Amino acid sequence: MRYHRIPDESIRRLPLYLRGLLSLLEEGQQSVSSRNLADFLGVNSWQIRKDFSYFGAFGTPGVGYNIEKLVKQVKKILKLDVVQKAALVGVGNLGLAVLAYPGFGIYDFRVAAAFDNDPKKVGRKIENLTIEDASKLRTLKRRGISLAIIAVPREAAQQTADALVKAGVRGILNFSPCHITVPKKVKVITIDIAMDLACLPYYMPAG
Repeated sequence: MRYHRIPDESIRRLPLYLRGLLSLLEEGQQSVSSRNLADFLGVNSWQIRKDFSYFGAFGTPGVGYNIEKLVKQVKKILKLDVVQKAALVGVGNLGLAVLAYPGFGIYDFRVAAAFDNDPKKVGRKIENLTIEDASKLRTLKRRGISLAIIAVPREAAQQTADALVKAGVRGILNFSPCHITVPKKVKVITIDIAMDLACLPYYMPAG
């Protein structure tokens, strides 16, 4: 199913809602109101209702949402109703942290391949993955991997993105602190930890 004219901000909030719903499900709850879900997540209830309204009527007035059913619906919207495999490019300190991160399992993600161009790293086994030479990125399409995580130095980011696009990747999570250019059919989300941290002092009281 395709959804059109949905704000990116709404899409980016759906994983937050999904994580909260899964937590409530683990606690044994079967239903939840938008207000209670909002309180649990620290967001506004009207925002939750508005975001869900783009995709249909999920709740029951006066009752709320059936959590198990809503989890399935949100997963379907995000195409997380099947295991999504991703490739990691760059197995330095940041890449190692990505491989060790346990949170991917919540969303049924699996880092299925890891690549680096350092001969000293290629062949090493980390987190049940054998690090492969970056020249083998071309094998991703036949391996059914269409997502990738870039954790390489800034100067190598664009070249890496070009190779991933050529290999059939359609979604990139970019940890390199720079802008990368890709075709319109490819979605890139860039996370710059230092840049986000640089915003915080503005909100801190003086003195």
